Amino acid sequence: MCLKAHTSRHTTTSHFTLPKPSPMALLLCSLIFILTAGETTSTDPTVKTYIFRVNTESKPSIFPTHYHWYTSEFTESNNILHVYDTVFNGFSASMTPSQASSLRKHPDVLAVIPDRRRELHTTRSPQFVGLRNQRGLWSESDYGSDVIIGVFDTGIWPERRSFSDLNLGPIPKRWRGVCQIGVRFSSRNCNRKIIGARFFSKGHEAAGGVGFGSAINETVEFRSPRDADGHGTHTASTAAGRYVFKASMSGYAAGIAKGVAPKARLAVYKVCWKNSGCFDSDILAAFDAAVNDGVDVISISIGGGDGISSPYYLDPIAIGAYGAVSRGVFVSSSAGNDGPNGMSVTNLAPWLTTVGAGTIDRNFPAEVILGDGRKLAGVSLYAGPAISGKKYPLIYPGKSGILSASLCMDSALDPNLVKGKIVICDRGSNPRVAKGLVVKKAGGVGMILSNGVSNGEGLVGDAHLIPACSVGSDEGDKIKAYAATGRATATINFQGTVLGIKPAPVVASFSGRGPNGMNPEILKPDLIAPGVNILAAWTDAVGPTGLDSDARKTEFNILSGTSMSCPHVSGAAALLKSAHPDWSPAAIKSAIMTTASTVNKQLQPMTDESTGNATTPYDFGAGHLNLDLALDPGLVYDLTNQDYVSFLCSIGYGAKTIQVITRSPAACPMRRKPAPENLNYPSIAAMFSTVRKGVLRKTLVRRVRNVGDVNSVYTVKVEVPKGVAVTVKPGRLVFSDKVRELSYYVTVKIDGSNAVMGDSGAVFGSLSWVDGKHVVRSPIVVTQLDPL
Repeated sequence: MCLKAHTSRHTTTSHFTLPKPSPMALLLCSLIFILTAGETTSTDPTVKTYIFRVNTESKPSIFPTHYHWYTSEFTESNNILHVYDTVFNGFSASMTPSQASSLRKHPDVLAVIPDRRRELHTTRSPQFVGLRNQRGLWSESDYGSDVIIGVFDTGIWPERRSFSDLNLGPIPKRWRGVCQIGVRFSSRNCNRKIIGARFFSKGHEAAGGVGFGSAINETVEFRSPRDADGHGTHTASTAAGRYVFKASMSGYAAGIAKGVAPKARLAVYKVCWKNSGCFDSDILAAFDAAVNDGVDVISISIGGGDGISSPYYLDPIAIGAYGAVSRGVFVSSSAGNDGPNGMSVTNLAPWLTTVGAGTIDRNFPAEVILGDGRKLAGVSLYAGPAISGKKYPLIYPGKSGILSASLCMDSALDPNLVKGKIVICDRGSNPRVAKGLVVKKAGGVGMILSNGVSNGEGLVGDAHLIPACSVGSDEGDKIKAYAATGRATATINFQGTVLGIKPAPVVASFSGRGPNGMNPEILKPDLIAPGVNILAAWTDAVGPTGLDSDARKTEFNILSGTSMSCPHVSGAAALLKSAHPDWSPAAIKSAIMTTASTVNKQLQPMTDESTGNATTPYDFGAGHLNLDLALDPGLVYDLTNQDYVSFLCSIGYGAKTIQVITRSPAACPMRRKPAPENLNYPSIAAMFSTVRKGVLRKTLVRRVRNVGDVNSVYTVKVEVPKGVAVTVKPGRLVFSDKVRELSYYVTVKIDGSNAVMGDSGAVFGSLSWVDGKHVVRSPIVVTQLDPL
């Protein structure tokens, strides 16, 4: 059965928990999607938006521009939304399905992609990932000065102190972008920090006819780069916010706020609109503009909205990112918030850096004190009048068996039962903070928000509108059992900000998990970074909860999600680009991955927030971001455009399909087909069939480039996966001024008849090259999968 899991914006949101399909079922669903995507069988005359990939080499010379050709050959000018000429060749246009189907048959149209709606998936986190004032990467990179980060999101609130240009030098001369003016956004809102700003709304507005987008509602939105949602302001300041003293969210997380790359420049690309998501046609136009403008890094905390990953040639984020990476632009993306389910990671293209989320060593504890004296731990960012220790009657509406009541849905609570009581609400379906508003409207005095089994013990803080706190699944069950005894009472004690939480980091319960449902030979996510309870700048357009009824104003807000972890890596890439301007996006990615940490700050293996159990590379990829070491990784695994083309050949893409992604015709080898696991990736995944029995072998090749001391000698150290034999040849790599790059071979051997894979269907190990100064580590994943 193919299930469509609701994928929300990559800040954490609540949703119903669907039955967990098996990895094979999800792989089959992906295959079905690949075989059927793009087929148009509808006779519905409704106008929709489509993205057309055109073979631009076929343009007759009589037309002065591609636009003239498109409007003469393919569609009328008033139907065209965007023309793409940098990361993608073609256009997007509004037309009926039958018109799109007809154009699909045109010999110069290589692909037709229906426009799709996507969703948007600090004071201490920079230190937590290994950054120190006047030392290491911050010092060597001059805090990312003059590197340009393009942020694809909901825009920006430019007046925030995080975006001051005080003491910044002139705008880099290579910058070619603009400051697009609009509602409440003038050229004065750009400065030497926010050096450019654009907004993209044509896809959003064109989608109004199919029930998703609409004309911009200017009562809640700004037709400009100004941020009406808050998400974009938060991610931009996480990546590159300036030092801001006396920062906090209503007293929580008080201290100095700063982004990962405080001196980096920001280019804002507003592609997402309040309550309306983000459309592929607009995102692709933003990629086109950003690369032309001259950005060095792109941060995109956006993912699919249907629970199934598209093949790369039908995924405009993958296509746009390839065009950027092929021109030297690093692209960081969020892994999604559908964890802890397996195969929930999104943004799977190997040229994307896919970032999951971990916790930091700061928390905002709250305590539920029951009438029988028990104290149960939770978290909260509530900052209003406290309950002051008074105990109130406790009620669980879910005991009625009515799902909407257990979830505290709008109008589902009976005021006669709730008035004057603390209400237990189950997490799921509607936003967490909205449940508290429902309780308040029904006359309740407080709320305890209980996780379900799927969320386990993973908790995030919320700026609730009534006294409320979140508790894990186990604590929630205890509180519900106590409430069922009759005459139950409780109170909530809010404990502010606590530092030094142990263990940390742990993998966030919501963080998207592997394996990679598109190509298991490429390990995803690539790594994790701080993504739980992150303090960053906020818009003045909405309160900290984002609810229309929340009239509070705050300069900073605390959010959780892979949306928050992604800009940490974007900022890290900016620092590395500043320190090593000649490094490619793949080299930067390699440095971040091979130096990532797999242990917590207590030097113990990282654990899973949802269960407390040990984690694997399917959860954290190469490990947790550790910028203490990334400045000097020793060796890097680099990749060229031809390497990516060979990978696309290896997964069965034909020449025209590859051209949709790369813009150039590809020549795949006719005889010896490359293997996808031989892509020169910083992680190693060997996949075996369960059909074949006996001793099975697979040899993979990797090449490394020395970026450390010229005369270096590295020896291999292998942590062998259980039940697997691994040999590496050669076992030593000797570099000199004449030998800067070397290859090595990894042979993985298993007994196909008796192999025992773990609970995740794989076994894990690692391969490290060590020279006494550096440890260049790659995770090893060995798995058995049935061929489709």
